[in-house]
Amino acid sequence: MKYAEYIDYTNLKANATKEDIKNLCNEAMEYHFASVCVNPCYVELAKELLDGSTVNVGTVIGFPLGANTIRVKEMEALIAVEDGADEIDMVINIGAVKNGDYEYVRNEIEDIMAAVDGKALKVIIETCYLNEEEIGKLTDICNETYVNFIKTSTGYGTRGVSLDDIDIINNHKNDILEVKASGGIRSIEMIEALIDKGVARIGISNIDFLRGETKWNYTMNYYGEG
Repeated sequence: MKYAEYIDYTNLKANATKEDIKNLCNEAMEYHFASVCVNPCYVELAKELLDGSTVNVGTVIGFPLGANTIRVKEMEALIAVEDGADEIDMVINIGAVKNGDYEYVRNEIEDIMAAVDGKALKVIIETCYLNEEEIGKLTDICNETYVNFIKTSTGYGTRGVSLDDIDIINNHKNDILEVKASGGIRSIEMIEALIDKGVARIGISNIDFLRGETKWNYTMNYYGEG
């Protein structure tokens, strides 16, 4: 199983340094991960480091709380694309969901979709704060707005992804919408369970648990070097 093609290798730490981002990008190229995900201030650096590789550069918008105004998120998205981001992970306004204001959420998604100008948009719904009905409604909105991905978690909430979250999303999503799982994924067994449920991307920030795994070594050999 080619796990590498599922991985969004992530460093969104407040204290991330240029050297950290360099190491992140080097490992992403070595293992042929799908993308890196970095804070907006490091998009240009990551783009430069990954030039000529197949690894995409992703960044975050309205992160991690989702409580920025739509205008601020739009500007963040515009700058991220200008700086070279290939993929945008935006956090929805979770308070608006709790207020029952789904029209606000729809509007902000549509506005950010316009701002990213064709780049891949992943909508982070932060499932740890949501009930089943709310997850279902947000999945419906993602279907209707034609975003590329619905994403479960920021990694900064009260928990990360659960398999129950994925089941709820799968019960609502159409055949076009992809799913990104993130937050608290620290085992091969969880990765395999997520892939079995159709998850297309998996966000992880630490690959130590993968390095000594037999299947992972096979995957790295499959991809080879360069």
